[in-house]
Amino acid sequence: MFACVWPASVVYICIFCVRFLARTLVRMSGHNPLLRLEQRAAEADQIIEYLKQQVQLLKEKAMVQASAREEKKLMVENAKLKNEIEELKKQLLEKEKKRGGMCTSKYVTNWALFEPACCVTVFPDFAVTEKAEKKQPAPSQDEAKVDVSRLDLRIGLIISAEKHPDADSLYVEQVDVGEACPRTVVSGLVKHIPLDKMQNRMAVLLCNLKPAKMRGVVSQAMVMCASSPDKVEILDPPSGAVPGDRVTFQGFPGEPDKELNPKKKVWEQVQPDLLTDAQCVATYKGAAFEVAGKGVCKAQTMSNSGIK
Repeated sequence: MFACVWPASVVYICIFCVRFLARTLVRMSGHNPLLRLEQRAAEADQIIEYLKQQVQLLKEKAMVQASAREEKKLMVENAKLKNEIEELKKQLLEKEKKRGGMCTSKYVTNWALFEPACCVTVFPDFAVTEKAEKKQPAPSQDEAKVDVSRLDLRIGLIISAEKHPDADSLYVEQVDVGEACPRTVVSGLVKHIPLDKMQNRMAVLLCNLKPAKMRGVVSQAMVMCASSPDKVEILDPPSGAVPGDRVTFQGFPGEPDKELNPKKKVWEQVQPDLLTDAQCVATYKGAAFEVAGKGVCKAQTMSNSGIK
């Protein structure tokens, strides 16, 4: 085989080209966007890792500060409790001296238990020589005795009345019962009382029934009437009574419920004992519907009749 001998000039040219190509590649790599992005991403990762470390350090510092504040607060509370317990011990000693005895060791407090540890304070139990009398809870209105005193019966003035827009048998009245605004009352009296007799007349109203919607109109009270299957008469208040006057019953003191609870059936239990007597006076178990200092409530002609 024969060796190929290159001229020296060709060799120099090749070396020059290789060097030139290497320099060009190095320069091109410096302008490569992908490479720059990778470098910046690496730098961003380093910054994020550093920030995470700083956040963790801040959290640990905050927890230490909070623990110190809580411990200081508990120490202050413990000091207050110590003073209170010392005062109780003095009172117990005084009581024992008055009784001629000595305070027993069960009242001695181990104050070491009151020192805070890991922000948790343990408080000892204290024995009490005298048991406090248990107060019996007062009966609620729902548990109180059921009688007519639970009804809020008041004198009212029917200012105006008109037929219900959606019910032929109902009136819609505006009634003054001594409050800032008249109440709306829906009554099934169309078949018994002419419309002109409903205008500007006094009546007795039950004012603490739960408001109820009647054919789209909310009724806020009930007009009290003497009633039989064939006839109905609105009860007349005594002369001189004014809107808002309370109707009371001798022998049945007490304040009415703010609102009768329908589930307790208070009205349903009281109503059967509401009757007019032989003189047409409205009564509950023989006690007249009375307005203090002004007289009693009556029906016009209906005696010995139910009231509702």
